[in-house]
Amino acid sequence: MPQAVGPKAVVWDFGNVIVRWNPRTLYQKIFPDPAECDRFLSHVCTMDWHMAHDRGESFETNIAALVQKHPDHAPAIRAWRERWWEMFSGPIPETEAAIEALHVRGVPQFGLSNIHQDTVEGTYALSPAFGRLRDAIISGRERLTKPDPAIFRLAAERFGYAPQELLFVDDSAKNIEAARELGFDVHHFTDAAALRPALEARGLL
Repeated sequence: MPQAVGPKAVVWDFGNVIVRWNPRTLYQKIFPDPAECDRFLSHVCTMDWHMAHDRGESFETNIAALVQKHPDHAPAIRAWRERWWEMFSGPIPETEAAIEALHVRGVPQFGLSNIHQDTVEGTYALSPAFGRLRDAIISGRERLTKPDPAIFRLAAERFGYAPQELLFVDDSAKNIEAARELGFDVHHFTDAAALRPALEARGLL
């Protein structure tokens, strides 16, 4: 039986796919008590609040508004920007190796990330793998965030491929489902060891 035609290019999410990012990496230093850290991240600096940064709102404006609501937590809230890079704990070696192997094979690679425009260059500096991406859609620049279907349509248009020609790799189930519904091939990144087999199964490696 002839093998089905696989994707021609790969689109990578950044956080927790290429580099590890977790606010807890920073805030466990600020709140040594795990329960207190949990409360802060679930009730003050929440991911819903952070999404405004991914949509392009300035850190300064968003942080100032939150400090007004929670003045008792002002230093910890401001640390979200002042100590931003302490939320990262390095690149993911399996992804770096896969990106390099794809590059050697000549497979086109792109990025699609929910990320503030002011942190992009610093994020790129965390791994040479970012240098293998031909282009990237940055949510803060576009004022669109995953899982909005519009950002996936924009990615396909800008990268110059039909959705079914793109393999999208992301750690978020919601983002994966949104891309799948638009016709993208997808790989839900939950286990770094499963990445290379997924690429090999599609004939990319």
